[in-house]
Amino acid sequence: MVRGVRLAVDVGSVRVGLAASDPDGLLATPVATLARDSSGKGRLPSDIASLVAEVGERRVGVVYVGLPRHLSGSEGSASQAARAYAVQLAQAISPVTVRMVDERMSTVSAHQALHASGRSGRSHRTVVDQAAAVVILQSALDAESATGRRPGERVVVDPPEHPPAARGGAAGDAQTTVE
Repeated sequence: MVRGVRLAVDVGSVRVGLAASDPDGLLATPVATLARDSSGKGRLPSDIASLVAEVGERRVGVVYVGLPRHLSGSEGSASQAARAYAVQLAQAISPVTVRMVDERMSTVSAHQALHASGRSGRSHRTVVDQAAAVVILQSALDAESATGRRPGERVVVDPPEHPPAARGGAAGDAQTTVE
């Protein structure tokens, strides 16, 4: 596996949790919780802009975005929202790879870990997204270690007609593919 920092993103409707790995991809640690920004067209949302900065500062090699699925494996509206977010992120940080990874039970695991650490239930809200991102990333790191391959579906961004949104232009189409 190629050496380099990995970043994980837990996409929520209100907040986005971030976690990063060490350069060897062994351990996931919490980074930040960002407020979701639903700004209008023509401007990069502040949470995506923060992710772009984080990717650059840390020299991230791959970003894992959690894909919330139902326990049955089917996808709902939260999955579609996460996929749309991943596409927007992939367009903003291209050529850095973005991959969608199954995040079933990550928030439940995060709440359990926070409770076990002695944190009160009321204080979970401010850090649960970071903790969920840690769970997502550690799962991806463990899968990388076990298989020697990056887990999940790669978000493929078609070349845009104009420069990417991160540079002020319109964004192109994108899709996810299993690699």
